[in-house]
Amino acid sequence: MDTGVKRAFRFRFYPTPAQADLLNRTFGSVRLVYNMALQARTEAWRDRQERVNYTATSAMLTAWKKTGELAFLNEVSCVPLQQCLRHLQNGFTAFWEKRARYPRFKSKRKSRASAEFTASAFTYKNGRLTLAKMAEPLDVVWSRPLPEGTAPSRVTVTRDSAGRWYVSLLCDDTVEALPPTGTTVGADAGLHHLIVLSTGEKIDNPRHERADRTRLARAQRALSRKEKGSRNRDKARLKVARVHARIADRRRDHLHKLTTRLVRENCEYGGVLLRAVV
Repeated sequence: MDTGVKRAFRFRFYPTPAQADLLNRTFGSVRLVYNMALQARTEAWRDRQERVNYTATSAMLTAWKKTGELAFLNEVSCVPLQQCLRHLQNGFTAFWEKRARYPRFKSKRKSRASAEFTASAFTYKNGRLTLAKMAEPLDVVWSRPLPEGTAPSRVTVTRDSAGRWYVSLLCDDTVEALPPTGTTVGADAGLHHLIVLSTGEKIDNPRHERADRTRLARAQRALSRKEKGSRNRDKARLKVARVHARIADRRRDHLHKLTTRLVRENCEYGGVLLRAVV
């Protein structure tokens, strides 16, 4: 039986210098607004035992934009700023319900650079995606088609530590049930192998980091010699991040191919059944 779901499709894109500048300023504004709202909510609870909700932080954002020192917030789309306040509200809701830890401040170095745009802040037509405040569409590498007859409802733009740009489009999609094979398989994570299947098959661990161990060590030594705060250190840090990204990409690709094969070969009664051997 087919099932309707919300599914995100991720693509790489290459922004122009003007687009990259606008997106970088958007990332910084999102991080700043999130941290300021978190600080305000923390102080309200600590000083007055008052719970500040999303509506109150949204009003704060409007007031911040009218001040001279934060007027630059008007230069980016307001939608990602509102979205980060909604995410903060979700974080507090999860904390109050004891499902998560207390929300933490976003760091420029450690936090992912991202901005979320709802349907009012982008246009998608004939395979061309244009974000708010941009005059030209993004140069997206459409590596696979979006579901036919649907349009994205939300767009998330990210920049990873290696300096690569990605856009994720949330669309309605239909998941088709796999044909039943009548077979199941047990999987055991091994010490000398990645996994050992109940069929007797042993899948080796590719150990992708070994192929780039020399390159990573050389890049890390070069980084350690650079002066903190210098542009050369930023360049060296980017080289280290790119080596890590290469290792992570190869590992992720291998795992995706492996799990896809196991799911397609062991689909019992039209549903997937994998048994972990403990």
